Amino acid sequence: MGQSSVRGEGARERASRARELGWDESLYDDGPGQASGSADGGPGRGAGGTVPRSRRAGGGSGGDGDGGTGGSSGTGHRRGGPRRRAKKSGRRRILRWVAVTLSLLILGTAGAGYLYYQHLNDNLRGGARAGGDSGVKKAAPNALGDTPLNILLIGSDSRKDAKNVALGGGKNDRDRAPLADVQMLLHVSADRKNASIVSIPRDTVVPIPKCTDDQGKTYAATNTRPINETLSRGGPGCTLTTWETLTGVYIDHWMMVDFAGVVAMADEVGGVPVCVKTGVYDKSTPQQKGGSGLKLPKGTHEVQGEQALQWLRTRHAFGSDQNRAKAQHMYMNGMMKKLQEQNAWTDTSRLTGLAETATTALVVSDEIKSVKKLFDLSMQLKNVKLDRLTTATVPTREYPGNPKAWLELVPSSADKMWAMLRDDVAMDKNGDPADAKGKPKASSSAKPSVTAEAPGSFVVTVINGTAGDGQAPAEGRAGTVSKQLRDKGFDQADSSRDAQPRKDTVVFYPKSDGDQGKANAQSVATALGLPASAVRADDKVTVVTLVVGADWREGTTYKKPQVAAGDLPEGASDKADCMDIYSVYQWDGKS
Repeated sequence: MGQSSVRGEGARERASRARELGWDESLYDDGPGQASGSADGGPGRGAGGTVPRSRRAGGGSGGDGDGGTGGSSGTGHRRGGPRRRAKKSGRRRILRWVAVTLSLLILGTAGAGYLYYQHLNDNLRGGARAGGDSGVKKAAPNALGDTPLNILLIGSDSRKDAKNVALGGGKNDRDRAPLADVQMLLHVSADRKNASIVSIPRDTVVPIPKCTDDQGKTYAATNTRPINETLSRGGPGCTLTTWETLTGVYIDHWMMVDFAGVVAMADEVGGVPVCVKTGVYDKSTPQQKGGSGLKLPKGTHEVQGEQALQWLRTRHAFGSDQNRAKAQHMYMNGMMKKLQEQNAWTDTSRLTGLAETATTALVVSDEIKSVKKLFDLSMQLKNVKLDRLTTATVPTREYPGNPKAWLELVPSSADKMWAMLRDDVAMDKNGDPADAKGKPKASSSAKPSVTAEAPGSFVVTVINGTAGDGQAPAEGRAGTVSKQLRDKGFDQADSSRDAQPRKDTVVFYPKSDGDQGKANAQSVATALGLPASAVRADDKVTVVTLVVGADWREGTTYKKPQVAAGDLPEGASDKADCMDIYSVYQWDGKS
């Protein structure tokens, strides 16, 4: 695009060049024919600094008309030529002016759009997608080439910014590393017809892997700290790696927002609907200091500004961290409903406002750090109906090491939910049964185009990954499974001393081996009763490699856990039409 310039700057040079090319230099003359400047240099200053005009006939000084269209005065016709051409020439001049004007309007608009686009991109802040190596691979695409989309949504309690201190208090916490007080995994199905939002309460103790932050500082792995500390142990990339290690689900991106960002987004949509069964005032009490300050009368209200932040931070009035997650999910559902009502994906004015606010409010993983990529990402959600959006919190119980303050996951419930996410099983029951019958099978289940080699002719390495759920590894699993393979004719199967903890059992083959490698890996999977979806190409392995995951801790034949659509564990589904309020914080709407 052309650069802005002072009006008239370079006009003489352009007029001179126009004469050289035989164009009408009157476009560059001072006076009535000189167009005013604009962001792109003004009319008459296109991207290249010159605007073509038709060649002047002859070499006379006269214009094409009588001066009524901005040209210099002249005879109005070619010297020595018939005057009857003047009328036709005048029409051509008008058409040329119209064409030039339209072209410049388009260029000017594109220029402004480009500059605004760059402005939005400059607003965005980013960081590395992952803070460590979870060993989790992206799910295999279905027959249409589609894969599920997983985005980790993080709410930071950072007080480094003055706005965050004003909203969140804690002036003494300016220098404290931020905590991830809100963590939600947004899962959008491969067919983009259903979605789920899964939360883990912030004080839940989980295995946190070794992480490295953006400055190169490394943090050792730990099994004794709550998940909200992941943000201070390597940034949002570490939070993502922790979730991947815990769930076995590949997470494509993360997005993080702080206090000020929450307020800005709520204001932009004009408020988010929430509901309380009684009036609520989350105030400090003699028994429990602090409180968010949330004060709402009974009923449904559209919260925005600081009140939206108070809603998301309220815990005591809702009774627990689990109920706070329920309230946060109510807010997310309300936000989605509001965006769909506002046609946010198609209304240009709404998109502009949302883009301005979102790019300022969000920090995102580097691979989506552009307006176009964020917009494309948002388009993945536009067709998900609200009755196909499920919100859930992983069931927890008191953590033995600190029962009054911390929680731990209920293993059986968590494993079931992680399996649903890994296998892209809908967490709702509202899907079309006919749709389910016709759902494309994963491409990895298709038969390879070549036949597998004889079982004993290729090497199979078996690795014990049973510590993938945070438990101690099941001793001897690699040896047991490799013996089972040898008994089935895979004479070169052997166990490895390495460990590669993961939630699910997989068979990797070297990506460079192509269809032959895939066929060999599938023969291993079939021999052990593994589903075809467990077979994955990998560019890091050099031989067929079986990783026995935490979902296969015993036995010699794999039995895949069966999960059905909507079959969430008890206590996980937390959709609520209206929030209960703990008695101490109920408010009569008067005092």
